[in-house]
Amino acid sequence: MGHESQNLFLKGPDGRLEAIFWKPEGNVRPPIAAVVCHPHPLFGGTMHNKVAYQAAKSLDALGLAVLRFNFRGTGMSAGTHDRGRGERGDVTTALDFLAMEFPSAPLLVAGFSFGCFVGLRVGCRDDRVAECIGLGTPVNNTDFSFLRECAKPKLLVHGELDEFGDVKKVEALVESLPGEKELVVVPGVDHFFAGKLRDVDAAITDWMMERHQGLTKVSG
Repeated sequence: MGHESQNLFLKGPDGRLEAIFWKPEGNVRPPIAAVVCHPHPLFGGTMHNKVAYQAAKSLDALGLAVLRFNFRGTGMSAGTHDRGRGERGDVTTALDFLAMEFPSAPLLVAGFSFGCFVGLRVGCRDDRVAECIGLGTPVNNTDFSFLRECAKPKLLVHGELDEFGDVKKVEALVESLPGEKELVVVPGVDHFFAGKLRDVDAAITDWMMERHQGLTKVSG
């Protein structure tokens, strides 16, 4: 069992957004539909980033529908970078698309680095989103206090040597959060999980399969 892949443009708040949409083959209804958000576009981040791609692969392998997109001003997406403000509207556009495609499916938001900040900020406030996954949470210079008001189930996957998110600060943040939460620290690796993407895959897969007993790894 694999997926159908479609390249498309979404109608975003600041113009078109370039996107890649994976859905189960044969019109199979996915149990969950996920948006994956990429890292900082001013530092080379796109929807093709290896960590974002791995997150998408891991979710796809569990039979989810997965949408990746380029934030405004990135790749073939219109507009200009807005330091995480207008980008929230980009995430909402992606969620709107999935909600139209699968009206009864719960939604999930996953994001890496800048995408973690923007994606989870939207995901926590959008009632359609049931759970969130954050990768490489950049707590050193970004305010994640909004998570303390978010009781939705959350998985954070973090590199032990992450230069943008001191692991002790991430541990303290997770400890302070309400609701179901889990932190997986990947040992001996930096912000980009270089050489340890299998650990990222395992963390996502294990968490999702533990939370959703009906999920099985169908590909990948």
